Amino acid sequence: MPLLTIWYYFCLARFNFYESMRYFKFFLSALILLSFTSCIEIIDDVTVKNDGSGTMKYTINLSASKVKINSILALDSLDGKKVPSKDEIETKIASFIRKMKTKTGISNVLMESKMTDFIFKFQCDFTSISALQTALKEVIEEEIEDKNIKELDHKWMSWDGQKLIRSIPDVTIEKTKELKAEDIELLKTGNYTSITRFERAVDRFDNANAELSQNKLAVMIKTNPYLLSQNYSLLENTIYLTPSK
Repeated sequence: MPLLTIWYYFCLARFNFYESMRYFKFFLSALILLSFTSCIEIIDDVTVKNDGSGTMKYTINLSASKVKINSILALDSLDGKKVPSKDEIETKIASFIRKMKTKTGISNVLMESKMTDFIFKFQCDFTSISALQTALKEVIEEEIEDKNIKELDHKWMSWDGQKLIRSIPDVTIEKTKELKAEDIELLKTGNYTSITRFERAVDRFDNANAELSQNKLAVMIKTNPYLLSQNYSLLENTIYLTPSK
């Protein structure tokens, strides 16, 4: 799941206090402070067709804390880190979208941002799982200074026509040491929903926490950002489909 990997990196920036958010110059970097000081809802929704093409949708919803976010945006800095302005956030969104549109195998790139409610919805079509992973990796590498982050080489999704494997890079830091108690509580009240959709029925899957839709065409896993920060394997899954006709 691509943007969860990106989300991992802006978590990493928060935990390690990278100066001026230097590892992230696209739109998600501007949400570091906001996401860790407000209630956050994330929906990761990927559709994979029988030929391996599909659509990725990703939503970050901070509307439940928009009053608090506006008060944060009025500050110059928070916890020693520069607070981005709304204009800076919008500029980062535009940069991310512009670069994604240039990538091979990626089309119909859309971004809806509601700055009044702090809801951000990203969507794109891809010709293959490989094309999607390559595109996101290239955008990240274009925007960060450190080119030697090994997690960028992690294959977070693979598809062979019969099964889909979703995995998350190993996190090599103690993820909550630097968080304040109130930040941890906010992460616990948030929601992370991962949905994988298919054109034909699911036969079985390995993650015991996953749920199968009534029509057997989608698998869903729900957790919260705090539990996810503690154990990224919560979203790992191998999903086996019924044989193609």
